[in-house]
Amino acid sequence: MTLNFEMTDSVHILGSFESALRDARNNVLRMASIAEQNLEHAIRGLLTRNTELCNDAIAEDDEVNQLERRIDADSFEILMRFNPVAGDLREIIAGMKVANNLERISDEAHSIARRARKVLKHPEIAEVVLIEPVYEKALGLFRDAIKSYAEGNTELALSLYARDRDLDEAHSNVIRELSKRMDRESGQIKQVLHLIFMVRSLERVGDHSVNIGEDAVFLTNAEDIRHLGHKRAAKRLHLDGKSQVEGTEADG
Repeated sequence: MTLNFEMTDSVHILGSFESALRDARNNVLRMASIAEQNLEHAIRGLLTRNTELCNDAIAEDDEVNQLERRIDADSFEILMRFNPVAGDLREIIAGMKVANNLERISDEAHSIARRARKVLKHPEIAEVVLIEPVYEKALGLFRDAIKSYAEGNTELALSLYARDRDLDEAHSNVIRELSKRMDRESGQIKQVLHLIFMVRSLERVGDHSVNIGEDAVFLTNAEDIRHLGHKRAAKRLHLDGKSQVEGTEADG
């Protein structure tokens, strides 16, 4: 009788743990979806002169903040109740780190939307179109960072480094061009200055996306590749894989 009780209790605990892990991961992915939507609404609001889209991005940032708090609280609860180890522990840690970067990305979308509303109070200026190519690069980075996390795709995560450098270059080029135009068009200084800050926000979206990719590698490969860069990170992952194979052969 006691044996049956202990087995039933064990299954119940395991089921609760797996459910808690699944819910935490789903909340991170939900948070990513809202943060992406906020970024899209902020930029599309600017490009299409749609103030309502900007308002939506500002309003929905609160939900991202609430989700981050919930993820943190649930994650600490899992750590205290279940004492996870190995891959499960990495799942919790990586989820919290990804959530933190998502909150910052949504903050950048919030900032862009607020500045966009100020720009839209004035007549349309041609310089706005310079924002879109930078946005497309940043959005692509963000989407693939989340994909690398959701799918455990290490190669995709590592590819973000080179693409972030492309984003940095595009950011610098647009900043230079906007600075020149600000010098030429003294009557549009405030509007152009807002655009400059928006471009800087998009560059930071790329940085946070790279961070998410690094968290994906940590989750999948149990390797901390922060501050290594693409080549050193790829080398470390390759050598670790080789040593594991050699170790398996030796054990056999």
